[in-house]
Amino acid sequence: MRVIGLAGWSGAGKTTLLVRLIPVLRARGLRIATVKHAHHAFDVDQPGKDSHRHREAGACEVIVSSSRRTVQIREVEEEARLPDLLRRLGPCDLAVIEGFKREAHPKLEVYRHANGRPPLHPDDPRIVAVASDHPFPDATPPIVPLDAVEAVADIVMMRAEPLAAVLARLESREGGEAGVRSSWRS
Repeated sequence: MRVIGLAGWSGAGKTTLLVRLIPVLRARGLRIATVKHAHHAFDVDQPGKDSHRHREAGACEVIVSSSRRTVQIREVEEEARLPDLLRRLGPCDLAVIEGFKREAHPKLEVYRHANGRPPLHPDDPRIVAVASDHPFPDATPPIVPLDAVEAVADIVMMRAEPLAAVLARLESREGGEAGVRSSWRS
């Protein structure tokens, strides 16, 4: 498994780019997994469904399984660490992380000028490229247009790193960041 992330401010188009990128990567023969960071409480089960009713009744963990998929919902006291989430993934060729922009994995920045937020790449050496609607003539990482999904796929395939290397970097950084770990979630 190789790992790369899509990072950027909220509203930059990370999810939009990712849902366009996945079919391109699948057409190239890759099995894709994703890890998505959320800043808020969220539900994947719907009110009225059995899984939701179980959780609302007080179950700390619910697993729903069928012949086609399994979903595990676990109530937690503390946010999961990115290395632990990556270790939970099943076999795949490529794991794409959406969010976790302050973590030390390789990332492609998704930048939309209309957001009015500063770009991340000048201050993050782990950004390997930028998909943008704005030119950055002095940028060190390569810049590709936001809608150039094939070019983004090329970069993702070239710059994704082996899981073991990503885990080692994430865990060594956490050791040095003990006590401020939660501030590195994004």
